[in-house]
Amino acid sequence: MRQTRPVLITAATALLALTACGNFDLDMRSATNGFSTADAARQPSADRPKADARGIITYPDYQVVVARGGDTVQTVAERLGLNPVELARHNALTPDTTLRGGEVLALPRKVDAGEDIAVTTLAESAITRAENGDDAPEPAARADGPQPTQHRVERGETAFQIARLYSVSPRALADWNGLNPEMEVREGQVLMIPVAAQLERAQEEEPVTPPGSGSPTPPPPSASTPMPEPEPPAEVADRQAEESRPPSPQLEQERTEPATTTNFAMPVDGRIIRAYAPGRNDGIGIAASAGTNVRAAQAGTVAAVTKTTTGVNILVLSHADNLLTVYANIDTLAVEKGARVTRGQSIAKVAAGDPSFLHFEVRNGQDSVDPMRYLQ
Repeated sequence: MRQTRPVLITAATALLALTACGNFDLDMRSATNGFSTADAARQPSADRPKADARGIITYPDYQVVVARGGDTVQTVAERLGLNPVELARHNALTPDTTLRGGEVLALPRKVDAGEDIAVTTLAESAITRAENGDDAPEPAARADGPQPTQHRVERGETAFQIARLYSVSPRALADWNGLNPEMEVREGQVLMIPVAAQLERAQEEEPVTPPGSGSPTPPPPSASTPMPEPEPPAEVADRQAEESRPPSPQLEQERTEPATTTNFAMPVDGRIIRAYAPGRNDGIGIAASAGTNVRAAQAGTVAAVTKTTTGVNILVLSHADNLLTVYANIDTLAVEKGARVTRGQSIAKVAAGDPSFLHFEVRNGQDSVDPMRYLQ
């Protein structure tokens, strides 16, 4: 006991002495030891780009996927059509690893989004917004801006060290990669390094005149320049204006061309209980009893038959003039992908619900339009 006290006093004295020194930093990040975070504080990072409906963010040279709550590496691989073992090995994980919602995985190779997948993705995204009642914008399929650097974590590295290495904030590094609150990284993990925010100038820079030089002096008027013609009298000016005035258009001969729209049949008979609201509800909800036949609004081809992540059935028909119709909250599907259907043909039944209704959309290419413009 007698020997312990002097040791403690000596340690405390040393700590106080070090603290008194102006250059001591308990976090070992002083301006002189190479670990300063000042650069990171001066370089704000942009927000991570939005993922598409499958969770994919696409860059020119690579892709990453943002996991959903409850995902495993296996379920992510199955959703994207990848080999689970290959995806797991590329991210230093195992196929049965449970992922956090928002966690980012690097894809070992690019996933091709064909036409069928694109149609299904659009439909799933719209139905999900309608179910949740949110007003999230359409997710971007391809990220804009510069491509982030990828960093594979080496043994012993921490998120803070990696952030300092690239002069980004640890918070931005965590947000871009979906790290947990403890900022844990693992050996072999592939991280995206946040890109700097693009700061817009409020206005163009004005040329600066050196002090003492004054404003540029305009050139004096030339003595050889003739004097301007005198203004004509008022009555002459009025006559000249009348002569130069173009003839009045014959309004009775002009006709507004009627809007060319394709008339669609109502897919079910019922009242509209959910109105079209772009960005929140990309279609309409038509009240109908469970088991009611759902009819094809127009002749076309079955482009996709799929389900949302919550198990809602979706059927997409492709029509002429680049139009699509989307039917959801259905069951007992009577057609398969690739089948030709006729206008009014029964394609499914309204699923049970409280209330039961059909979700119906019309899309012109990738853009949703108000179905009431097309329905008779």
